[in-house]
Amino acid sequence: MKIVIGGQVEKQAMEALIKEIDSSIETVVKSDLDAAMAMKTQQADYYLGACHTGGGGALAMAIAMIGREKCETVSMPGRKPNKQAVEAAVQNGKVAFGFTGDHLEAAVPMIIHALKNKS
Repeated sequence: MKIVIGGQVEKQAMEALIKEIDSSIETVVKSDLDAAMAMKTQQADYYLGACHTGGGGALAMAIAMIGREKCETVSMPGRKPNKQAVEAAVQNGKVAFGFTGDHLEAAVPMIIHALKNKS
């Protein structure tokens, strides 16, 4: 599994957390534009991004490049990540995930576990 990390904030922390969860996952940290382009050109399987709203800088380029139907806002200010919603998004074919930087510790494990358990 290859994950490209875009968005605006917490990129290094996100990469470290992914590696802590599963060191076999390949990660690449890029600008949000380059990360979205990596998804569009199928150089990565999944996109994770964080910003201060969860759906703006975290996902804007991914939405523009691969389409809204492939992107999921996992959390926003005042709305914490929800495990069932993340699992449903993964099962429904979402490949790009955005969340707020302050929800990093909750969102990343939910997303990684849902991706690894994808049927």
